[in-house]
Amino acid sequence: MSTSSPEAVKKLLENMQTDLRSLSMECKKKFPPVKEAAESGIVKIKTIAARNSDILATLKENSSEVVQPFLMGCGTKEPKITQLCLAAIQRLMSHEVVSEAAAGNIINMLWQLMENGLEELKLLQTVLVLLTTNTVVHDQVLSKAIVLCFRLHFTKDNITNNTAAATVRQVVTVVFERMVAEDERFKDIVEQPPPVQGNTNRRSVSTLRPSAKDAYMLFQVRPPGGDSPPYLSLYPIFTLSPIRRGGVARERNEGRVSVVIKHFYSLLVTECEIFLSLLVKFLDGEKPQWLRAVAVESVHRLCVQPHLLRSFCLSYDMKQHSTKVFRDIVNALGSFIQSLFIVLNTGNPAATNGAGFCSNPTLTGGSLTTQAAFEYRGTWIPLMTVSVQGSAKATYLEMLDKVEPPSIPEGYAMSVAFSALLDLVRGITSMIERELAKEEEEAAVRREANPDQNTQPDVSLSGAHLVWEEMVSACWCGLLAALSLLLDASTDETATESILKAELTVAALCGRLGLVTPRDAFITAICKASLPPHYALTVLSSNTANLNNKAYSIQGQSVQIISSSSESHQQVVAVGQPLSVQPQGTVVLTAKNIQCMRTLLNLSHCHGAVLGTSWQLVLATLQHLVWILGLKPGVGGALKPGRAVEGPSTVLTTAVMTDLPVISNILSRLFESSQYLDDVSLHHLINALCSLSLEAVEMAYGTNKEPSLFAVAKLLETGLVNMDRIEILWRPLTGHLLEVCQHPNARMREWGAEAVTALIKAGLAYKHNPPLAQNQRLQLLLLNPLKELSNVLHADIRQKQLESVLQILQSQGDSLGPGWPLVLGVIGAIRNDQGESLIRTAFQCLQLVVTDFLPTMPCACLQIVVDVAGSFGLQNQELNISLTSIGLLWNISDYFFQRGEAITQELEREEAALQKQAQEKGEPLNRPFHPAPPFDCLWLCLYAKLGQLCVDPRPAVRKSAGQTMFSTIAAHGTLLQQSTWHIVVWKVLFHLLDCVRKSSTTADKEKIESGGGNILIHHSRDTAEKQWAETWVLTLAGVARIFNTRRYLLQQLGDFFKAWEVLLDHIQSAALSKNSEVSLAALKSFQEVLQITTPVKDSAMPTDALAAMGVPPVLIDPLSAPGPGRPLLRSDSMLERLTSYNGAQFQAPPPGEESALEDAALWWSAWNTWYRTGTDSTRPPSGRTGTDRPSFVPSQPFLTALVQIFPALYQHIKTGFSMEDLRKLGVILHGAVSIPISSDASPFILPSYTEAVLTSLQEAVLTALDVLQKAICVGPENLQVMYPAIFEQLLLFVEFSCKPPQYGKMETKHVANAKYNQIQLFAPAEWVALNYVPFAERSLEVVVDLYHKTACHKAVINEKVLQNIIKTLRMPLGLKYGCPSESTWKLAVSSLLKVLSTGLPVARQHASSGKFDTMWPELANAFEDFLFTKSTPPDNVSIQEFQKNEAIDVEVVQLISTEILPFAIFIPKDFVGQIMAMLNKGSIHSQSSSFTEAEVDVRMREEFSKVCFETLLQFSFSNKVSTPQEGYISRMALSVLLKRSQDVLRRYVDDERLSGRCPLPRQQVTEIIFVLKAISTLMDSLKKTQPENVDGTTWAQVIALYPTLVECITCSSSEVSSALKEAMGPFKDFMQPPVSRVQNGES
Repeated sequence: MSTSSPEAVKKLLENMQTDLRSLSMECKKKFPPVKEAAESGIVKIKTIAARNSDILATLKENSSEVVQPFLMGCGTKEPKITQLCLAAIQRLMSHEVVSEAAAGNIINMLWQLMENGLEELKLLQTVLVLLTTNTVVHDQVLSKAIVLCFRLHFTKDNITNNTAAATVRQVVTVVFERMVAEDERFKDIVEQPPPVQGNTNRRSVSTLRPSAKDAYMLFQVRPPGGDSPPYLSLYPIFTLSPIRRGGVARERNEGRVSVVIKHFYSLLVTECEIFLSLLVKFLDGEKPQWLRAVAVESVHRLCVQPHLLRSFCLSYDMKQHSTKVFRDIVNALGSFIQSLFIVLNTGNPAATNGAGFCSNPTLTGGSLTTQAAFEYRGTWIPLMTVSVQGSAKATYLEMLDKVEPPSIPEGYAMSVAFSALLDLVRGITSMIERELAKEEEEAAVRREANPDQNTQPDVSLSGAHLVWEEMVSACWCGLLAALSLLLDASTDETATESILKAELTVAALCGRLGLVTPRDAFITAICKASLPPHYALTVLSSNTANLNNKAYSIQGQSVQIISSSSESHQQVVAVGQPLSVQPQGTVVLTAKNIQCMRTLLNLSHCHGAVLGTSWQLVLATLQHLVWILGLKPGVGGALKPGRAVEGPSTVLTTAVMTDLPVISNILSRLFESSQYLDDVSLHHLINALCSLSLEAVEMAYGTNKEPSLFAVAKLLETGLVNMDRIEILWRPLTGHLLEVCQHPNARMREWGAEAVTALIKAGLAYKHNPPLAQNQRLQLLLLNPLKELSNVLHADIRQKQLESVLQILQSQGDSLGPGWPLVLGVIGAIRNDQGESLIRTAFQCLQLVVTDFLPTMPCACLQIVVDVAGSFGLQNQELNISLTSIGLLWNISDYFFQRGEAITQELEREEAALQKQAQEKGEPLNRPFHPAPPFDCLWLCLYAKLGQLCVDPRPAVRKSAGQTMFSTIAAHGTLLQQSTWHIVVWKVLFHLLDCVRKSSTTADKEKIESGGGNILIHHSRDTAEKQWAETWVLTLAGVARIFNTRRYLLQQLGDFFKAWEVLLDHIQSAALSKNSEVSLAALKSFQEVLQITTPVKDSAMPTDALAAMGVPPVLIDPLSAPGPGRPLLRSDSMLERLTSYNGAQFQAPPPGEESALEDAALWWSAWNTWYRTGTDSTRPPSGRTGTDRPSFVPSQPFLTALVQIFPALYQHIKTGFSMEDLRKLGVILHGAVSIPISSDASPFILPSYTEAVLTSLQEAVLTALDVLQKAICVGPENLQVMYPAIFEQLLLFVEFSCKPPQYGKMETKHVANAKYNQIQLFAPAEWVALNYVPFAERSLEVVVDLYHKTACHKAVINEKVLQNIIKTLRMPLGLKYGCPSESTWKLAVSSLLKVLSTGLPVARQHASSGKFDTMWPELANAFEDFLFTKSTPPDNVSIQEFQKNEAIDVEVVQLISTEILPFAIFIPKDFVGQIMAMLNKGSIHSQSSSFTEAEVDVRMREEFSKVCFETLLQFSFSNKVSTPQEGYISRMALSVLLKRSQDVLRRYVDDERLSGRCPLPRQQVTEIIFVLKAISTLMDSLKKTQPENVDGTTWAQVIALYPTLVECITCSSSEVSSALKEAMGPFKDFMQPPVSRVQNGES
């Protein structure tokens, strides 16, 4: 039933009247005023009831008066009256008929009752009814009512206390509910706030409605010292100073604060700041332990509400001048935990016992407890379960009604604080994580909606982010201090796990928020916990030092982060070697260390993306742990349990042994999971590994201790799993590994190389997208480190590198594409200091490339292949490799030849592209041999490389390279463009010749003992000079051959003449070399370029084109053998068409010009070279005495070859060949034959048969002159002037028969007519002038023959050739028996006779011209010298020989009689006189004193005398006398003859008479016999002669002889008698003078 219904009103009126009556009755005696007031009250109520329709309203208006009697009744302090009055007042209140004034009066009355301690429960009931039934109580009245309840709360009566507490709670609720109701009532009314005066951030209280104002005022706390506010002050609630009954009240207030904060924080920001600051203070160490425990519970309640904490942070910590409430809460919690471990020896037993500490039970109880606990420096605190995770169970907050403080169990405060910490961490992190995830989702949605726009929210400006960051920044120091301490003190695995999880979560969160310092701090803590105590790890130490500087303060108190203790009693699970220098010896790992290590692994595995620079800390720690546990890297970088290399072995318990594979696996998974990291995080990881590795590298310097390979192994592992984005980490990764490869520690660099090469191989094998073939840049990036390894000097690294190259070639060779230059660069990066095995491995790679991969590589790389192959040729470590590499160059050239068209096309395409690029950049195209076509450049590079090899220091390499080079040019030269030939000639061939010539001329002449190993060297190659000579020979021959075979092609070049001259200059300088091998070969080359083919004497010689170069077939076969596709070597004849790939064709020359080179200048140039060579080589040494050995004497084969060149050369220059040239030729020929032969060489010069012959040189000289004279013979008339010169030259040679030539001042032994078996006779002489007699004789025959042909030529007549011949022959004729060889004078006589038989008729013919005048005396002298020689025949001449020689003399006389005397008319008189005198002389028998008696008849040259006499007589009595002069000569001759006979006869008669019986000397007898025979002959002649031919004087002389003859009859010699008889017999015919006619006036 409603209180306002008529029935209720009626009942109220009745009840009130009843109550007043009762009051009146009770007070009638004692309290008359009360009685009166009650009675007047009854009257008043009746009046109101009677007069007003709205009774309740009227009652309310007059309530002050109505209530007054009851108030007075309460004032009596009588319990019964008071109870009656209070019940009545409550009834009024319940009907809401109490006005504001009345309510105030009621409250004042209640206050008095409370002051007097009366009816306390009834008072509380009344207050509650008053406030709950109506809203008339506001402001001060309300304040007084609430204070009244609080006052009653502090009574000693528990019931009152509890009732009061309940009342306060209800009252406070009512106040706020009234406000809510009020707001509801006025919600539709728009409120105009009045203008606010001054700078205030609050609305003015006056603007609030009454209920709102009350609610507001309820929280306006003012300190006791301030001015009393005009409204209720609630300060007593919070002052917490003892009010009447000690501190329990404070507890209760605390509980209320936490409730208020929980439910009304958002409305009471400022107030809460004060509450929270006070709450923090309660955690102080000075406060009683039960108080601290309750405070911790309150804090725990806050900690499980992350959103509330967030609000604190937002409202206080982030405000400029506000208390950092959130930070203080966390720090207080941390400092509270620290304080629990620090037992203060203050002697305060209450404090100590209440704290819940005891000494370590392991020490006190004697048995190890398994209870979870914390232990730190002797303080042991048990850990109990206080609440479910995430909720705060406030055990002691619920006991606030208790008056006495409860006793706190051991470890309770620590347990609550521990839970609070964990909940705080869990709450904050999960809240922020959720919000972050939500933000990321929204961002993803936005990105999907607008993929083009960069919708990345600006993190730095995001409000949420700022709050998160501030929260973490505010709390991390405190959390870290507390958690680190707890971690160190924890003895329970679960607790440890929780702490580690908390640290991990915070670290991960900091990472996500980008807060580097806190993140690193937490990670450092975990790292330090993982390692043994006091383990020296620089990274961690430096980080901790930074943290230790960060002291933080709570309410002005400074708190330091406590360093960890090493005294925890943990189970040791491993003993191992420290990686760091300190500590020495071994270190131990506990189970907790391993647990921390797992957390660390977990952290890096799950939160790797946010670790950033902390990777450094994490990995450094892991590296040390791995080392201590003895894990070593295996294949692919995974760590496997291994054995410690030095010191005592690592000791592991079985517990940890089973863990090792797991740890190893997690470690591997950790790095495998790097594939899920973003690029930036991955870079952080790589950088950390690199810097870790750098430390390991530095540590490994200067020590033989095994290095830590953890970082290198993990770099490899990381690289291998991130192949899909290898580009972003490749450079730092490989850059570092390359540094490791250069480390002096072999194990370290071995792993560096292993890692680099494994990564490269994996990178090339990986299926990239796009594939490597289309991603040239990536491929080059991957291969580049392989190239960089070439710079490492350590052989083991290079070996590893080359083995990798081999593997790459075998597996990816076909797809290397643009990577070829790098790979080839690696293969070719060989140095001579690297040792054989490296070079051998590299060469294997090259062989594989050349045999398998030439077709697959870009043609632009072919040039590199050539360079690399060349560099293997040039290395000096392994000769066989050098030689094989030359073979590879040959194979490469073949490949060029076979694939020419394809290569050309590809190279030209590339060239065009490069050209375009160069033009765009405005630079010239830079490539070797530009502007030759690219394909030709390839050949030129090949030739240039072979050219370098041709001047290698090793003879075998030079030889092989030379053969290969000339073979390739010969075989494939047709492919080259005409312009390229120009480069080949000048830059390749001539350049090579220059180098070889220079090296040869400066080569060492020292003898080389052996060719390395046990190889003996032939004497012809036992000095460097001789070895270079062979190279020079080969090179010159090769170049000459090219000039010969490619003559027509080369002539198309503009400067062929210049090239020709250079070549000839080279030939000349080689020909003049002091080395006979070189000089002879030079002449052969000279012959070749002149296209003179010399007949090959040995038919077995190969006819291959190469044979002409002197290349033995044995050496060619290995090069030309491989492959069926090898083309035959072709010689490039003049008529061969030269066709190159670009289609250009050279026209063949007209057939008539084919045989010879028409350009006369070339031939004259050749002649000049020949002349200079001849002149220089045949010039005799000057200024030397006979005893000096000349520096160099040309060999016979050389001179022969030189002279043999002339005839062919002459054919081309004969049209312009002048007398001057002939003179030059003569000088050379004369010089050549004058050169002596070394005695040790002479047996080889002569053939082995026994007759004396000409040397080859002498043959050649005569051949040259023969060619010349034949050419003159058939040539034009003007050439005939040369005949005399030829005769002159030949006659000089003829003189050699008697006077061998001198070669300078050298002493030579002359051998006129040596046969092979005589050589040893003159061996002691050093030089031999050999076989000049046969040569001179042959020359003489040539002269005779030539004269026979040319006697009538004008030049021959004019130049007195006949006279010269005679003059030359005078010498052998005069010497006769004195000639070196008997054949000489015989040949000279026969030649003279032949010449005269031809020449005398010519001489007679030209008698009148006087051209022969000087010849006659010369001839007469010649006859004289010969017929009456001064030399005597040798003793051993037989009679037959003598007769033969006499017959020759007779021939001469017969010639005189047939060819000269008959033509006396044409002959000078003096000459005829000389002849007659000779005949006279000859007609007298002459004798030699050496003749024996028996031989005398023969030796007297009777036949000769007879012929002379007959000739004399024949011409004396010739009837053909044509001139008186002739007759006179004849008569004179006869007269002399007769007179001589008369004298001899007379002297004989006298001597005979004087001698008596003694016989006369044999000579005289012989003489007389000869005279007698002459007289007999004369008589016969006179008989036969016409009488008119004999004058009277003659007859008189003849008759005068007769008496003398008669006197001789008495001689005793029968021989004389016999001769006398013959002489006197003819006289009978003249006994009477015949009849004579008178002639010419004479009788």
